[in-house]
Amino acid sequence: MKCIGLGLLLILFPLILAGQQEVKKVEVKFSGFIKNDLFFDSRQTVTARDGHFLLWPAAEKLDPDGNDINDKSTFNMLAIQTRLRVNITGPDVLGAKTSGMVEGAFFAMSNATINSFRLRHAYVKLNWTNTELLFGQTWHPMFITGCFPGTVSFNTGVPFQPFSRNPQIRLTQSTGDFKFVLAAQSQLDFTSRGPAGLSSSYLRNSATPDMHVQIHYGTKNAESGNELLTGAGIGYKSIVPQIETSEGYQTNESVSGLSAMAFLKVKIPAVTFKVEGAYGENACDYLSLGGFAVKEVVNQDKGLVSYTPISVTSFWTDIHSNGKQVQVGVFAGYSKNNGAQDRILPLSDSYGAVYGLGTDLDYVYRISPRVVYNVEKVSFALEYEYTAAAYASEFNEKYKPVKSNEVANSRLLFSVFYFF
Repeated sequence: MKCIGLGLLLILFPLILAGQQEVKKVEVKFSGFIKNDLFFDSRQTVTARDGHFLLWPAAEKLDPDGNDINDKSTFNMLAIQTRLRVNITGPDVLGAKTSGMVEGAFFAMSNATINSFRLRHAYVKLNWTNTELLFGQTWHPMFITGCFPGTVSFNTGVPFQPFSRNPQIRLTQSTGDFKFVLAAQSQLDFTSRGPAGLSSSYLRNSATPDMHVQIHYGTKNAESGNELLTGAGIGYKSIVPQIETSEGYQTNESVSGLSAMAFLKVKIPAVTFKVEGAYGENACDYLSLGGFAVKEVVNQDKGLVSYTPISVTSFWTDIHSNGKQVQVGVFAGYSKNNGAQDRILPLSDSYGAVYGLGTDLDYVYRISPRVVYNVEKVSFALEYEYTAAAYASEFNEKYKPVKSNEVANSRLLFSVFYFF
């Protein structure tokens, strides 16, 4: 028996050794940065996390003497954008190279928990020769990682740039210089707004994911250093604002919306130019203007109502130099509230309601020049951000602003990064 066992061991040992040699080890790489932001605002603002994430200036708020209470400057210093990332590669699976990434920051989920760790990305990728399959949480497809504003501010061009991270399944197919993307998303950190406030339940109750499809075209010339990236996409999302009416009856009324975007990035050795245009219906979960409103009462006795989406059109452009040590750039963006698709129920009606983000704004625009100085692993960045918002005082029957008053804020931001 010992001889038989020894013989089997001698036969199987080379096979076991060969199998072990073929298995790729799991490799883990840590990276991230420490970031400190110091910022001054000329007036009160609409923001998140103690003023860190700037959206737009706050509306006028007049006291009995006619003084604007919100005309008050502020200053703050925060390090909550400090970020940690883990990149993982491992053995091939089903003929595909496997990888994963987990990233978080100390931005937290609310002001009440500021400084606590918050998950940003967590996904697994399977890569074949021309096909990529992603499972997990990462940027919504409308945030193009190869073409987004290079601002120093963490708002990254919001509300002009759609901004959202979502749990999703994403299929990317490459053929030559073209790339096709198909994605289905749910919601978690960036959610729709409705009768219950911010919640992912509206999308979950629709029983359909947020769908998006895109096409990209990109070329690079290693010798000249020139790059071109362009593309477009369209999406569809449907939500159910409530499953029970105010009168206690079941309802499954939904509100649907389309989104569309197109982008262009051109890079030459000295300068990079980017531009993007986006259109969204009920796109407030992307931190864009808009939402939805009650259109009409379908059944008064049961409290059944129907809805109509409020849309927004946005444009932004960003240009910056490509110096390794010193970079200068400027960002500019504009968003316009288009109002609802249909006439809405007057807000004076007991069933009248509007839900969303910045639905009381006519338009928002911003211009922000910046300069960045890089030394080894440290970057010093200075940015001036001028943001103006026009608050509507009158609306037409489709809740489109027809009269508004503009207010503006100047933010001076100084940031220090240490990359590792």
